[in-house]
Amino acid sequence: QVQLVESGGGLVQAGGSLRLSCAASGRTFSSYAMGWFRQAPGKEREFVAASSWSPGTSLYANSVKGRFTISRDNAKNTVYLRMNSLKPEDTAVYYCAAPRTPLSAIGVSGEDYDYWGQGTQVTVSS
Repeated sequence: QVQLVESGGGLVQAGGSLRLSCAASGRTFSSYAMGWFRQAPGKEREFVAASSWSPGTSLYANSVKGRFTISRDNAKNTVYLRMNSLKPEDTAVYYCAAPRTPLSAIGVSGEDYDYWGQGTQVTVSS
């Protein structure tokens, strides 16, 4: 049973930073892409960032490029999302996600992922 558990969300002022963590269990994730998505109230879920199983390959949404960094520690089965220079529009529930298929290309659509965490709330005050 694959499980993803996010942590690290909270309330932060604009310009501040947070680091989200996603701990995976149920399989070894070194051969799988991992992604972060977010959903703000009244809005559709959107892609934020993803890390390939291939070291050093990542993708970012234009809205977070240069501010957010995705990284992973395969030994700990954990993926991180470092968020700097946070803006009020970054306020959302953040989800990590993983695909069922190993060695797959990075996906930017929610349909590319099969397993989801429960989400962690990030609130950025102005």
